Amino acid sequence: MPQATEDETFRRTDWYAEEFVDRHFVRCVFADVDLTEAVSRGASFTECSFGGVSFNASRHTDSAFVRCGFRRCNLFEAEFTGCKLVGSTFDQCELRPLRVSGGDWSFVALPGADLRGARFSDVRMREADLSGANLTGATLARVDLSAAQWHGVRLGGADLRGSDLTALDPTAVERAGAVIDPEQAMVLAGALGFEIR
Repeated sequence: MPQATEDETFRRTDWYAEEFVDRHFVRCVFADVDLTEAVSRGASFTECSFGGVSFNASRHTDSAFVRCGFRRCNLFEAEFTGCKLVGSTFDQCELRPLRVSGGDWSFVALPGADLRGARFSDVRMREADLSGANLTGATLARVDLSAAQWHGVRLGGADLRGSDLTALDPTAVERAGAVIDPEQAMVLAGALGFEIR
């Protein structure tokens, strides 16, 4: 396993279209770094801080961003495939149109995030904080959202089919036009106190 880079600060570094293959960063600070069109494969970032970083059109495969903080970052058209973001937080970030396929985003904090049109598929997002997020027109397909925080989420026109909605209180979200499957309808009816016979 390659040596990890630990406790370093990278400021205003130009890593446009850089490739990060099996590189490892621990407790590093990335400030105003350009990672536009960067590619990561098998890379890991543990307890790192990203401030004002541009991830525009970046592609990440089988990489890990564990317990990282993202603040005022731009993830326009970023893609994450099979990535692990457990315990990471997003604050005042541009996240549209984000695409996430597979991986583990459990305990991720996305409160108040603008995720309109985002696509999440086959992702584990257990206990994720989505409170106040805007998921209008988003797709959350086959996502494990058990014990997620949903209060105040906007779900207008969102496609939620196949996802775990057991933690969703239908009365605490905006839901007009959201699409669910029959099994989810039974779960939500139960959450509203209906008996299904």
